[in-house]
Amino acid sequence: MIRKVKPQIRVVGFDDGTFSFSSKLRREKTILIGVVMKGSQEVAGVLSRWITVDGKDATEAMIDAITSSRFKDLRVIMLKGITYAGFNVVDLERLHRETGLPAIVVVRKRPDIGAMEAALRKHFPDAEERLRLLKKAPPLVEMIPEKLYFQAAGVDEKTAVEIIRATTRTGLTPEPLRLAHMIASAVITGESKRE
Repeated sequence: MIRKVKPQIRVVGFDDGTFSFSSKLRREKTILIGVVMKGSQEVAGVLSRWITVDGKDATEAMIDAITSSRFKDLRVIMLKGITYAGFNVVDLERLHRETGLPAIVVVRKRPDIGAMEAALRKHFPDAEERLRLLKKAPPLVEMIPEKLYFQAAGVDEKTAVEIIRATTRTGLTPEPLRLAHMIASAVITGESKRE
């Protein structure tokens, strides 16, 4: 449990690389990057794993990256969304339980759950299993009206807000997530993309 959020709190932020659904450019896997930082100022390291596009291995990849890393003083996991590599849905409760770390999802737009549900039912025979993970996730909290939302497992809302603020240098996106996005896109496309 986090009692006090220090400015140099050690966090890991995950994002994935781009991918395409077109058959010509389609890849079976994409990169998952975790940037380990002390607050918003200092990068301590980078973790990486490959995950399956529309697969079911994102949660396991994050757990493995964290538990097998040399970074034993991590305090928080941050995610840039709850789905990776298409509809590779992260089980936030399992991620929190198996790492012993709070998990905070930070997004800039309110997810359209209805559209996600329709897409899952149309394209996935195991849609109900994936929907169950989406529906059991903690509730979405609006931090900045119509600009920033979060979900938190293993930490209360007030502390989650403090962590988001401590890890954000400029703009709205926490620095570990911003850098993970840039690195992941550079690995896949050869150049970092704007967040």
